[in-house]
Amino acid sequence: MSSSPARRRTLRRPLITGLISAFLAVAATAPAGAASTGSVYTPVPPHNPYAGPDGTATMHGDTGSSDTTPLPGPGAGTLASNRVALASACPTVLVGADGYPVILCTPIFGQVPTVHLLDPDDGSSLATLQLTKGSLLGGVYAYLDNEDRLVVADGSRSLLRVAHHRNTDGDWELSVDRSLSLASVIPEGDAVTGLSPDWQGRVWFATGGGVVGVADDRTGTVRSLALPAGERVANSISTAPEGTAVTTTHATYLLSAGADGTPEILWRQAYDRGQARKPGLLSWGSGSTPTFLGPETGTEYVAIVDNADTTVHLEVYRTDTGAEVCSVPVLQAAGGPGSENSPIGAGRSVFVAGTYGYPYPAVPEGAGDAVPSSADFAGGLTRVDVRADGTGCTQVWDTTLRSAAVPKLSTADGTLHTVLRDPVIPGTKGTSLLDPYRYAQIDPETGLVTRSVRVGVGSLYDTLQMAGTVAPDGSYLQGTVTGVLRITAG
Repeated sequence: MSSSPARRRTLRRPLITGLISAFLAVAATAPAGAASTGSVYTPVPPHNPYAGPDGTATMHGDTGSSDTTPLPGPGAGTLASNRVALASACPTVLVGADGYPVILCTPIFGQVPTVHLLDPDDGSSLATLQLTKGSLLGGVYAYLDNEDRLVVADGSRSLLRVAHHRNTDGDWELSVDRSLSLASVIPEGDAVTGLSPDWQGRVWFATGGGVVGVADDRTGTVRSLALPAGERVANSISTAPEGTAVTTTHATYLLSAGADGTPEILWRQAYDRGQARKPGLLSWGSGSTPTFLGPETGTEYVAIVDNADTTVHLEVYRTDTGAEVCSVPVLQAAGGPGSENSPIGAGRSVFVAGTYGYPYPAVPEGAGDAVPSSADFAGGLTRVDVRADGTGCTQVWDTTLRSAAVPKLSTADGTLHTVLRDPVIPGTKGTSLLDPYRYAQIDPETGLVTRSVRVGVGSLYDTLQMAGTVAPDGSYLQGTVTGVLRITAG
């Protein structure tokens, strides 16, 4: 006697949970330098006990924003893809310990942020929940906590924990499990841009207007600090045992919470922000969510990409003091001085993907005019290694690959996973509504594409520099302007 699809999905949850645990255990115990398993690219930031599974709990994989995953992507076999059409741009694609993808999307019509719970078998939407509308970047960044709840700040300046569960009829529902207003510290017209939990279970957040806060929705306590006037936060933030990293449009900070929970600045490092916002960037300044990395603890360093006029640089700082480790030119082969993406950090290796000239359909209010107003999409992908003695950095390779998404590095299969945007006319850099997109696997040792498959042609498949996520079953889930792509092998 066969069971129903709903029953089969219920039965497979313990298996998926077990697979996640097994992969995390392998990643944690694999010997350093075992190149055959990709573990040469370890360690990565330690697991945050108040976040969901590493690799799938945040847009950038973990709370250290390493953009790595301990899960292997699509393996041997013919690659295939299907598009889950949601009529929404879906930048946040996360997967909890129960194996269910939870995604945050903005519908094309109405633009009201909407949470979707997806079927892990086919990607269809099982339940939805609309949130209060806010700014363009407000509500883009979110994470899954250790109970598989989506933690997000909505347009009402409230911190929400959104849970999924079955109702009495056996159908899936999404509901707000806990809510805390942040309006006492966030001015009217401002909005949370990024948020991340610390090792005490508090939620750190940063607003577009430069307010950094610490919220404890268990006690209702909210504390905040205003960064210098004129400094904005246009990307997410990162947390590690040493503190919280925030990059503004002028500088990178490391902060900690004082005795009463109020944020305190441990160090500040200004960077070259250039003369103006560039095409293919969403703010005038670094496009980086700061990345923790390091060869021993996974958090000895903090990395960003600056916004210097002619050639951008990878900036690496010591986490303990903020001292500069190196400032290395990147993306020179592609000739595009700009990146809106967070660097990948694993062990001593950093990977930077360029976005200069990427044709975003809109930019946040107050971002300022781009100079020049437009440019061809240059792309570029560069690997830089911090020297073993920590005295500087060395460029390993520099390519002209045009990643249309934030790449992810799997420490399980030793592969970079992303979606490339190819020009209609090979050899050119222009973009059009008819551009083809292909999922690609890239060798992190050489920067060469080892395997790829076309996922679609045209604007419906635009991945808009959004981050992909490897699911426990090996499928690659990639947000697009109209939904989610599922790339599988078999």
